[in-house]
Amino acid sequence: MYDWAVSSMQTTIMAAVFPIFFVKVASAGLPPGQGAATLAVANAMATIVITLLAPVLGALADHSAAKKRFLLAFVVLGATACAGMFAIDRGEVRLASWLYALAMIGAQGSMAFYGALLPHIARDEEMDRVSTAGYAIGYLGGGVLLAFNLWWIQSPATFGLPHGTGMSAREATLPARLAFVSVAAWWLLFSVPVLRHVPEPPARLEAGERPGQSVFVAPFVRLRNTLHELRGFRHAFLLLLAFLVYNDGISTIIKLATAYGTEIGIPQGSLIAAILVVQFVGIPCSIGFGALASRIGAKRAVMLGLCVYTVIAGLAYFMRTSAHFMMLALLVGTVQGGTQALSRSLFAAMTPPERSGEFFGFYGVFEKFSGIFGPLLYAGTVALGGTSRTAILSVVVFFVAGLALLARVDVAAGVAAARAAGRDPGARG
Repeated sequence: MYDWAVSSMQTTIMAAVFPIFFVKVASAGLPPGQGAATLAVANAMATIVITLLAPVLGALADHSAAKKRFLLAFVVLGATACAGMFAIDRGEVRLASWLYALAMIGAQGSMAFYGALLPHIARDEEMDRVSTAGYAIGYLGGGVLLAFNLWWIQSPATFGLPHGTGMSAREATLPARLAFVSVAAWWLLFSVPVLRHVPEPPARLEAGERPGQSVFVAPFVRLRNTLHELRGFRHAFLLLLAFLVYNDGISTIIKLATAYGTEIGIPQGSLIAAILVVQFVGIPCSIGFGALASRIGAKRAVMLGLCVYTVIAGLAYFMRTSAHFMMLALLVGTVQGGTQALSRSLFAAMTPPERSGEFFGFYGVFEKFSGIFGPLLYAGTVALGGTSRTAILSVVVFFVAGLALLARVDVAAGVAAARAAGRDPGARG
């Protein structure tokens, strides 16, 4: 249910409504192309912050049995930022950038602690299925709220909102700003099940630690030890490197697709409708990827998804019409959830569950760090005189390089290393 909750932010704020609002309203007055570039920089800055925080907080959460408390803190931060977006007015690009960055920090930070719960609630053979099911439920939740958002944005009169000619600027943007508030409420409400019903994994002392040791010292000791021990999990670390590269391309497409579409002239309604299509296509396709992984292996399924993403980035360069955008959205929907869910479960299978907070803290670092270079490359391409089209085409390099690294990962060896480190599947329910 937390996938259901946080996906509202990922669809309405990160992918659909807010990027269009940012380009058309918050960035009003900026030169052409600068709206998407500014949003790309805000993405990168938020990612840098959470990249620095995630490993230390992950170690602290393990030491103090505080995964759910950190999850709650990031939920409150992100939801508050989304609610604050209601106040953004025309030309307030700085306020919009700060609130968007805080919302991103909230979502990305919470996902690190949410992911760290996975090895504690699913056996080895269940993790691919549980992870992909979570993504499928997330697509449904994000899609349902986005459908309502699109309804009242496209037909404000149905909901008694200002409409027609003669509206002030604030009245014209009211439906979109109410969508941001709806995300805050949805995110908070549907975070309750994981916070109430999923048990907090118990704290465990490691070698060299003692009861009562300062919670401000132990995380850094654990962080040092985890960095050292990553060398003993060679294939898990290699997977992280591959994920760092290819997820940069995936996150760039997710975060900047609608901003890119807005700048090349795709109508707002078509953009949001396409993102909505991604959500509902993603439901069966995420589940299907879980079934595919059971047949050909999670690694091969991820590699297939990356090949499709390479095609998507190439086709985006030639995109001209709403029909083109919708076609690419359908392609994204077939691979997005499955590729990311299987990456998560692959990593969980290759790490010891009693250290999940620390290792998923590093997973969070690589996941968030992978959101830096793609947006910066996009912004840099535009700044150096390129167009949005050449900027989106540059994303191909992340998929090709990620495929090359992922091909070198030996999943069986990685799982064996995790088990040798003390994994006990029978002890988990």
